[in-house]
Amino acid sequence: MPQVVRSRNGALHGPSPVPPLPHRFRSLADREAVEVLHRAARVLVASLPALTDRLVEALYAQEPAYRAAIDSDRAEVWQEVHHSLRHNVGSLIQPREFRESAHRTSRWIGEIRAEQGVPLDAVLHAFRMGGAMVWQDLVDETARRDPDDIRLLVHVAADVWNFVDEHCGVVADAYRQAERRLSWRRENRQRLMVAALLDGTARIADLAEAAEMLGLPEQGRYAVLAVAVGPRGPGAVAAGGGVVSASDAGVARHGPGLAARPPVVLPAAHPGAAALWHPGPDAEFAILPLTGPPGELSELAAALDVPAGTRAGIGSAVEGLAALGDARRLAETALRACPASGGTVLLDEHLPDALVVSSPALAGALADRVLGPLDRLDPADRDVIVETLTAWLDADGSAQRAGARLYCHRNTVLNRLRRFEQLTGRCLTRPRDAVEVSLALAARRLLGA
Repeated sequence: MPQVVRSRNGALHGPSPVPPLPHRFRSLADREAVEVLHRAARVLVASLPALTDRLVEALYAQEPAYRAAIDSDRAEVWQEVHHSLRHNVGSLIQPREFRESAHRTSRWIGEIRAEQGVPLDAVLHAFRMGGAMVWQDLVDETARRDPDDIRLLVHVAADVWNFVDEHCGVVADAYRQAERRLSWRRENRQRLMVAALLDGTARIADLAEAAEMLGLPEQGRYAVLAVAVGPRGPGAVAAGGGVVSASDAGVARHGPGLAARPPVVLPAAHPGAAALWHPGPDAEFAILPLTGPPGELSELAAALDVPAGTRAGIGSAVEGLAALGDARRLAETALRACPASGGTVLLDEHLPDALVVSSPALAGALADRVLGPLDRLDPADRDVIVETLTAWLDADGSAQRAGARLYCHRNTVLNRLRRFEQLTGRCLTRPRDAVEVSLALAARRLLGA
C-alpha cells in the first residue's frame, strides 16, 4: 500500500496532492493485514464489471450532477468508471506498477469533467463514493472468506482512505488547471469575437453565436463609447487588441475583466452600464446596449463621469450586432470632435464638428480660405477677433449676450464683427457665409488648422 497521508479537506481545497510520506515500519500484524487486503482486492479485480455497474447506479441515484451525463451516454460513463476502478484497485495490490497510471486516469477524469461543466464538488463526491464502495466490498469479501481477518483490515484502513484522498487531490488539481485553460480560451474567444464586431469583420453566420456568447441580443439597439486619456495624438483612432469587460475604475462589470479600464464611470442605473470594453491602441471602446427611449444617449452622455483630461465620444445608435463596426467608427468621429482639454461629445449633438473632423484636409482648406486673412494681424489682435466671433456665434448672434460673456459693451462686439467682415470679405448676416465661418472656427479649434 502507498503510504499517502492527505486530509480530506486538503483534497477539496489544496492545489496539488501531497507526496507520499516515507514508509513506516510495519509490524507482523501490518504485513498480515496487507496480505488480507491483497486477497480481497484480487477478488474485486475479477468482479470489476459488477462493481462498475453498482457505482454507476449509485452515482445516478445520489449525485444529480452526473445524471445528465449518464442519461446522455451511459456507456461512456461506465467505461470511465471502470477504467478508474481498474487502476485504483490495481494500485492496492501493486502500488508501484499502477500508481502513475492511476494518477493519469484521475487527472484525465478531472480534465474531462471540467470541460463538461460538472461541478468539482460532484466529481470529488463521486470519487469518495467509489472509495467507500471499494472499501465496503473489501470488508465484505474478507468477512466471507474469514470473518476473523476483518480485524486485520483496521491496520490498512488509513492507507486506503489516504489513497482515496490522494486521488481526490489529483482530480481537484487537474480540474482547476483545466478550468483555467477553459476560462482563458473562453475569454480569448470573446476577445476575438468582440474585436470582429467592432472592426465590422464579423461574419453574418457568427452573429447568433456572438449574441449567445456575449449575452447580447442579436437585433438589439447599440451605441459605442470611445474613451481616450490625454490630448489627441496624430492619426485616427483605430480598434485593436482584445476584448475585456469594464471593471477596475468603477465601470460596471460584464464578464471577466482582463485589464485596467479607462477612468470613466457609467451611471449604474443606466442599461448601458452593462458594457463590454475593448482596448485599442489610441482609445478604449465600450459596447453600450440600449433599451430606453430615443433620448437615452443624451441622458447617458450627461450622466457620464469623465475626469479632467479624459476625452469621451459617443456615436449614434445602430440596430443589431452587425452594425457595431459602423457604431465604432461613429464613436471615433465623436472622440475626434472632443476638445483636447477633455469632456464628452455625443455625436448626434455635434454633427457640424463631426463633419469637420471627418475630412481634415477639406476642413483645413476651408479654415485657410475663411480665416486666412486674420493671420496677417498681430496674434493678440487676431485672437480677440476670433474670440469675439466665437462668443457671438455661441450666443446665437446676440451682441448683447456675447458682450456679457466677454465683459465688454455690445457696440465693441459689433465693431469687432464689422472689422472681421472687412478683413475677410464675409457677411455674417448671409447664411452661407455664417455656416462657412462656423465650420472654419471649428476646424481651427479641433484640428489646429
